[in-house]
Amino acid sequence: MNNDWQYFNPVKVVSGIGTLSCLHKFTNSGHWLLVTSSGFTRRGLKDTITKQLDRVTLHVYDSVTPNPELEDLEVATQQYRSTHIQGIIALGGGSAIDAAKVLAVTLCAELNQPLVEVLRQSKKYNWDKKLPLVVIPTTSGTGAEVTPFATVWDNPYHKKYSVTGDTIFPDVALLDPALTVSLPEFETLYTSLDAISHALESIWNVNRSPVSEAFAVQSLNLALKALPKLRKQPDDIDARADMQQASLLAGLAISQTRTAIAHAISYPLTSYFNVPHGIACSFTLPTLIEEYLKSKPDYKNRELILRAKELVSSLDIACYINQFATKEDLLSIKKEMHHPDRAGNYDGEMNEVILHEVLLKSLDL
Repeated sequence: MNNDWQYFNPVKVVSGIGTLSCLHKFTNSGHWLLVTSSGFTRRGLKDTITKQLDRVTLHVYDSVTPNPELEDLEVATQQYRSTHIQGIIALGGGSAIDAAKVLAVTLCAELNQPLVEVLRQSKKYNWDKKLPLVVIPTTSGTGAEVTPFATVWDNPYHKKYSVTGDTIFPDVALLDPALTVSLPEFETLYTSLDAISHALESIWNVNRSPVSEAFAVQSLNLALKALPKLRKQPDDIDARADMQQASLLAGLAISQTRTAIAHAISYPLTSYFNVPHGIACSFTLPTLIEEYLKSKPDYKNRELILRAKELVSSLDIACYINQFATKEDLLSIKKEMHHPDRAGNYDGEMNEVILHEVLLKSLDL
């Protein structure tokens, strides 16, 4: 563990059933942009928010899709620049929150095409201005409500970028577990796996500190208790609350450490084969836990991560992977999985030979 560390997280978190009704306390008058998906518009949540914000002219961008696309966000930036947006509300899962985080800075950016110029063309730019941002997560997995980065996908080039910096932190996160109860079974599973992955990735991270490790351990304890309950009883509000807390705590952990090898493996799978992120970043976890404990046999939370291995192994995640790609497909892109930006954060032993063995064993479990 790194003994020289610091921790910073400026997000105001308000948690509890009915928290959505507090939204008006964190918005002022003027033009605000609601960033969400079309499903929430159809289900009427947009109307619920509109009624609460009687001093606000609410504009709605409900074209967010899973894994927000660079070109889509660039178009949205151009679309809303002339509207004089004064603040942004994100309603949805990690994709909606990531899209809102990006728009909060691109709408203020002094560049014609901020994402194209900064991400594709590698132009140096400091995201030093942002709009006020309130986020309302409706899934429990990404922890995006408390992290200083937002993922942007550029599928024409099979690339994944991160918009990062202190200005990417939301200002307020409203956590209402009631908003997660209607989440379908499969989405509940793979978002929960994302939270478990974040906790583990922070635990075996070269950047971990006493603070991040405490968050990650508590997150993992909560998730390992909540997920089996939700598999049996999806409307268990206490389990939903526990999973939401687990996601938040893992987000607080990776806001410092960032992710590691499991996520490095996952990104090409999503980019090339559209494997849902929570599946892509978790199918290797049982094997990675085994590998990690080989090099760290005396790790103090050994029993906890072995419990995580037992739970994730029982879910047969490899069968989900096989719905999107074959073993040969995965092995064909393995060189892209050892990207130092994430793989370098892993404090266990890893090289291309071990990675190959991890993939083979993970797919054969």
